[in-house]
Amino acid sequence: MFKPVALCAVLAGPAVADGTPRFEPVTVPNHVYDGGWEHFVGGGLAVLDCDGDDRLDLVAAGGSNPAMLLHNTSNETVAFEEMTPAALRITGTTGAYPLDFDGDGTLDLVVLRVGPDVMLRGLGGCDFEPVPWAFDDRWSTAFSATWEAGQSAPTLAFGHYVDRADPEGPFEACDINTLWRPTKNGYAATPLEPGHCALSMLFTDWARTGRADLRVSNDRHYYVREGQEQLWAMEGTPRLYDETDGWDRHMLWGMGIATRDLDRDGRDEVFLSSMGDQRLMRQTDDRPTYVDVPFGVGSTAQRPYIGDDGRPSTGWHIAFGDVNIDGRDDAFIAKGNVQQMPSNAMEDPNNLLIAQENDSFVEAGDTAGVASLHRGRGAALADFNGDGLLDLAVVNRRAPLEVWQNVTPTEGHWLSVSLIQKGANTQAVGAWIEVDDGTSIQAREITVGGGHAGGMSGPQHFGLGDVGAVKLRVRWPHDGWSDWQDADADQHLRITR
Repeated sequence: MFKPVALCAVLAGPAVADGTPRFEPVTVPNHVYDGGWEHFVGGGLAVLDCDGDDRLDLVAAGGSNPAMLLHNTSNETVAFEEMTPAALRITGTTGAYPLDFDGDGTLDLVVLRVGPDVMLRGLGGCDFEPVPWAFDDRWSTAFSATWEAGQSAPTLAFGHYVDRADPEGPFEACDINTLWRPTKNGYAATPLEPGHCALSMLFTDWARTGRADLRVSNDRHYYVREGQEQLWAMEGTPRLYDETDGWDRHMLWGMGIATRDLDRDGRDEVFLSSMGDQRLMRQTDDRPTYVDVPFGVGSTAQRPYIGDDGRPSTGWHIAFGDVNIDGRDDAFIAKGNVQQMPSNAMEDPNNLLIAQENDSFVEAGDTAGVASLHRGRGAALADFNGDGLLDLAVVNRRAPLEVWQNVTPTEGHWLSVSLIQKGANTQAVGAWIEVDDGTSIQAREITVGGGHAGGMSGPQHFGLGDVGAVKLRVRWPHDGWSDWQDADADQHLRITR
């Protein structure tokens, strides 16, 4: 059982409310993700409330520049100030993910690097300190975490890119990945091999059985021939799903992973960013069998939609979110050339795909004002000023980080939900939230991972359209469903187990 508690209620709806997505740029401290070929990939963005003020802060990887923490000072207008603690002023960073590693209620950070990764313990007040850990000297580009059944400490997965020590590289020289599982005496590392140059990982309960398996998206540019997308069954000894399980071989230039039950059939779609086609896939049965949606859905976003550069696009971070709160999940895709790859577009605008009533998408990046032509990398859709509208932040390679405030004129409703539990796994990673608007059910899994080299720990945002009240319930990690509870729209809820 749980009791929803409203933190605040903010009604949305400017005077003219046609629901057309619109964003305005926000001036923020200058930050650039830079570096040589080892930083062509990466550039992740972590989103977390690091000082307990109920506003989401940002940690941006810097590559050859130091990482930066942007403290959220928003009121009605989105605003950030630079407040990087000493422990984060490090170089070689490719990405960062927030999670409460030690269960003290304060979010920590896993920082991915070209070189040994870094675990930072949150001290409150957006300060951090290093945690001793024997990480290998590798090139890390992906991460995910979960709490397996019976464990008080998280299981961690690190994805590694090209093996820099391989004299035959870089092509066909992909490094192995590493799984860290808690033991009675600490942690034990297990290699996940073969590795195919991972650029995104996500622990997800795709079958809704209570066990999260590990999905890995890999970069064909370096594995070339023998690799594929991967799904690891998290059994006592992890194993790869194969054709006998219903898993089909998929090969692509995989950059990022996003999942969401878009058609509300009880199964999450999987959206994979890539060079060329972005691949939105639907599960066909209860097995891990996925097929591409038809081209007419409008999700492939394979070429620039403005300008005269007709070469294929390069997708990186994908984020789902209902930006006009009409009750349908939209998708943002950060775009940009790897560096100067001649086969792909150089002027490659970000996509903002707006969901339609017939489950298709229409491009609105240019009219919404977010069609940046910089080399986008990590990104986030998050409500930075608490007004119920999802704002946007994007890390760019060799160009300044960009932030936009969502000023969409809409009379739609929304709901924001945070889950908290005592003891280990305070953020309830692995939980599911269901919101019933009387017509269909929106389902949301609490995860750590996915995206491209960065992710968010914060409230789950639900667009509700014209629905002013809903029912919701929670399936807590490794437990059953709570009872349905009533909730009014247009508020932030904090639900404690």
